[in-house]
Amino acid sequence: MSEGTMQRRAERDQSEKRAKRLSRVLVGAAVVPVMLVAAGCSSGSDGDSGSGSGGDTAAAGTGPGASASASAAPTVQAAAYKSLPESCAVLTGKTLGELVPKAAKSGKKGTAEAGTRGSCSWSSLANNGVKGSQFRWLNVSLLRFDSDSSRGSGEQQAQKYYEQQVQDAQAVEGAKNVKSQTVAGTGDVATLVRYDLKKKEGAFKQQTVVTRVENVVVTLDYNGAGLAGDKSPSADSLVKLAEKATKEAVASVSAANGEGAAVGGSASPTPSKSASRTPSSSPSPSKSAAKKS
Repeated sequence: MSEGTMQRRAERDQSEKRAKRLSRVLVGAAVVPVMLVAAGCSSGSDGDSGSGSGGDTAAAGTGPGASASASAAPTVQAAAYKSLPESCAVLTGKTLGELVPKAAKSGKKGTAEAGTRGSCSWSSLANNGVKGSQFRWLNVSLLRFDSDSSRGSGEQQAQKYYEQQVQDAQAVEGAKNVKSQTVAGTGDVATLVRYDLKKKEGAFKQQTVVTRVENVVVTLDYNGAGLAGDKSPSADSLVKLAEKATKEAVASVSAANGEGAAVGGSASPTPSKSASRTPSSSPSPSKSAAKKS
């Protein structure tokens, strides 16, 4: 082989080696950016994942939704009165002697639940010989409401029941000359409903006074009739007696809860707390007790 040929072959081999080295360098240079990009994507993905997880946790634990949920629990004002007086002891013997002269000590206790509800009734028949007789009947019912988050405060429940009792008294079947009026100075709110009711025994004069004091409703029914030829009593006189007895019953409720004076005391009943403020539910007694007389 000539010297020139050998030189050209050597140069060609050297050229091929340089080309291979250059190719390897270029391939390596291309791989580095790919790795960097992949690493960057992987890092970003992990960051997003971590951030998303932490963000979700933060949102779930401290976001507005959690705060609103924590403060969503309803609150209700506590009931002012926690107890009731003995139903047959809400009126003094003197007052009973005026309303039911022959039955001052013969009160009949109705269905009762300690501290929640109670009632007592008295009946009196004064025989006037050939002139006939005078009949009187009195019933006092007490119902106390506890505050409940699903039903409202005891005072709100008592107000609804008070309104229903007034409506029931105004809608007694057979009632004639029905009249309603506000009674001042008795509890937080009080209404008198009066009417005439004719029965086979005679003509009755009915008075129903419904009063709410705080979370307690007092319903007093009082009626009278002249029987066997005796004349009917004066409705106005019965009204005065009914209102007097109701105020005394309300004073007993207040006294049983540490306010005012007990029945028969000289102090006047303390105005209820709710008078300066803007009724677990208890079972409701039957409609106006006047229908039982």
